[in-house]
Amino acid sequence: MRAALPLLCVLAIAACTTTNPVEAVARASAKSVVLPIVQQRLPGPQAEAVAVCIIDNANTDEIFSLSRDIGTRAGTTTVQTVSTILQRPNTIQCVLGAGLPGLAL
Repeated sequence: MRAALPLLCVLAIAACTTTNPVEAVARASAKSVVLPIVQQRLPGPQAEAVAVCIIDNANTDEIFSLSRDIGTRAGTTTVQTVSTILQRPNTIQCVLGAGLPGLAL
């Protein structure tokens, strides 16, 4: 019984995870694509905060679309996708809530 307790704890913790591992990797990849785009307009920590807001407000299709551009220079479609997400009310609220100015790409 004692040997089973650690396994049960691990399973219980794993059951609490709501993020799909594939989606988590895609989100991290998408953020690495979005950040350089935002850094063209904002410096360091501000760009990081805006990139997080963009990723948090992107839908699943947009996340996977952005993540496909990892390792390449962002093209016009990618920049347009980021701009579209940035113009959404929830994204604007996130950016303003972080104490950052509005940003247009």
